[in-house]
Amino acid sequence: MSDAWIVVALVGLITIVLKATGPVFLGKRALPARLRSMVDLLAPVMLMGLVVTQTFGGDQDLEVDARIPGVAVAAVAIWLRAPVIVAMVIAGAVTALIRAVA
Repeated sequence: MSDAWIVVALVGLITIVLKATGPVFLGKRALPARLRSMVDLLAPVMLMGLVVTQTFGGDQDLEVDARIPGVAVAAVAIWLRAPVIVAMVIAGAVTALIRAVA
């Protein structure tokens, strides 16, 4: 087994352990309201961080290219209550169109 697969296996195992700690330690008790509101915001914040790094990230510098208008159009589509899959398709189409024209 290569080093990469060992790392993948370890990360997977650690993820399982971390996900299991909540139910094991809390049991059937509910989270306090303040903590629950923080947990509810965790997934959107992590997703936004991934979107930003994938949109603007380069090797070692900030990149401005066709991805930015695609993400902007997707943000507007989401704001107008379009389903996420529709926003993704629109973003991909706008990005592809700009890359084809440029």
